[in-house]
Amino acid sequence: MKGASNLSIENRVPPSIGLFDSGVGGLSVMRAVAQLLPAANIVYVADSAHCPYGRRSPAEIREFSVGITRFLLEQGAALIVVACNTASAAALAHLRETFPRVPFVGMVPAVKPAVSARSPHVVGVLATPVTVRGALLSDVVQRFATNSRVITQVCAGLVEQIEAGRITTPDTRDLLLHCLDPMLKEGLDTLVLGCTHYPFVIPLIRELAGPDLRIVTAEEAVAQQTRRVLSSLEGFGEGEGVPPAYRFVTTAHATSFARVRDALVPALRGAVWEARWRAGGQLTVAAGEALPPGHPAGRSSGCASTGEA
Repeated sequence: MKGASNLSIENRVPPSIGLFDSGVGGLSVMRAVAQLLPAANIVYVADSAHCPYGRRSPAEIREFSVGITRFLLEQGAALIVVACNTASAAALAHLRETFPRVPFVGMVPAVKPAVSARSPHVVGVLATPVTVRGALLSDVVQRFATNSRVITQVCAGLVEQIEAGRITTPDTRDLLLHCLDPMLKEGLDTLVLGCTHYPFVIPLIRELAGPDLRIVTAEEAVAQQTRRVLSSLEGFGEGEGVPPAYRFVTTAHATSFARVRDALVPALRGAVWEARWRAGGQLTVAAGEALPPGHPAGRSSGCASTGEA
């Protein structure tokens, strides 16, 4: 395993689903996929070394996304889920052009279901700067929300709090209230979470905004689309009675990732590898052994800069 990009040749069970995000946020999507496809093998990449993506340039995000996709394909992924709204906004079209034979499932802010179930007066979209400026969000708003008022709000710093596992701390509460307050003053009645990190603070959002606020997320719809795409691929059966293999890769610290993962999604256990970026945008597994599930955690979050993911 030392110096190689293949996680564990003897234990690899292709085909698998590849998921990636700038950090731990995509675990909310992985959780939904695992619940819908309980026998699926999944390799998850958290690009925590480049976290947060939200203030990276689209060109940088495209470069990272191509490198991660190549890595996941080397691990036997037959389908790539871009479990990151920011990466989907900046790189999904580019990935489909670069890898025309690879099926991709991406994230789009759930504006359509937010306005289709009822006619809300004010829809808020809590998202990152790249997502807010991206064509994906603009397109769904123009197509489906013509009869609703849509407010977009960036919540700088919230991703870093979630990456550090600071889900319910007073500073996270104050930050989230600061982001929600302008929308609440405008009569917000439906909130779309446009970042895969944000579902982990839904209880705090409900506490701050009240029980009547409708919260809409996209991870279940993405899981459904993932199942539809997989059903058209050869080699993916139901696999009843076969335990799934979950493997996790972080470009930062394995101990930190394992600590936060276990707190956020305790049902998703599996070995964690550290990977490093090399020249030319190549991602390779670092030398050393993988952590077993439940390994003691370190302190660093691996998401040190200010912004969004």
